[in-house]
Amino acid sequence: MDESKKKYDVIIIGGGAAGLSAGLWCDELGLSALLLEKEAEFGGQLLRVYNKIENHLGASAENGRQLRDLFVRQTEKRRFAKRLQAEVSDVDTENKTVILHGGSEFSAKALIIATGVKRRKLGIKGEDFFTGKGIIESGKKDGAAVVGKTVLIVGGGDAALENALILAETARQVYLVHRRKDFRARKDFLEKVTKNPKIKIFTEFIVQKITGNEFIDTVEIQNLKTGELQTLPVEAVLIRIGVEPNTEILREKLKLDADGYIKIDGKCETSAKSVYAVGDVANPLAPTVSSAVGTGAVAVKTIFAWLNLPERL
Repeated sequence: MDESKKKYDVIIIGGGAAGLSAGLWCDELGLSALLLEKEAEFGGQLLRVYNKIENHLGASAENGRQLRDLFVRQTEKRRFAKRLQAEVSDVDTENKTVILHGGSEFSAKALIIATGVKRRKLGIKGEDFFTGKGIIESGKKDGAAVVGKTVLIVGGGDAALENALILAETARQVYLVHRRKDFRARKDFLEKVTKNPKIKIFTEFIVQKITGNEFIDTVEIQNLKTGELQTLPVEAVLIRIGVEPNTEILREKLKLDADGYIKIDGKCETSAKSVYAVGDVANPLAPTVSSAVGTGAVAVKTIFAWLNLPERL
């Protein structure tokens, strides 16, 4: 479909699983749609999943990219416009208008927000500088890069502990730093971590800064009970402290919860009429591929019913 047109039935912002599902359903129901993705390829968080995916009914994959490829192939022949590297600078939720960086402007009868989430950052000195220079992305992906090295992992959930176990297979030493006394991770992960001689746990500690020259040399941590600072020799860092929704440009325009997730009703509609939110950006309790795909369908079927187009039934 020609993406040069300016007026659509639906504009979808975000090209992960939820956005691709919404685009497919727009074509299925005969709605003209434009899918906008700010990155150079579709997939969203799927591109950052390096473990096997075996819990999405009807499909399994070695990693998120493989499942993404399946989704993209399925939508390639569908008639909805797609635009990559299309970063949105502003959304007019009242007039259903979307403006891109560079000035392009599109409007629709309904908007679907599928902007997903991003990994939460520590916000400390050295974090941005050492990204890609010691701060790694995944235990599964980067295990070979830390062979014989000392790694520090920040976090206390399933992802942090699972990555600690994965990295302990190749690293010389793994430090696990968690700001609380208790872990949120599953019991089986915790039992394995506490029994692993290569993993040393620091509870009620926070990371204060990451230091080094070209690459990471040390990490400074602080005991939250005593205030004492401790410097650890570290060559790699993995941060797993959860995610946060990509809702920066929507904070004054839609009702959000305390953590910044978009509030929706049972039909995925937001506080603004004819503006819907799907996938992880509106689902802090069950952020899964299955729920993303499902909410994409729910929003589009709701829009179709609202537009009342019997000739397309």
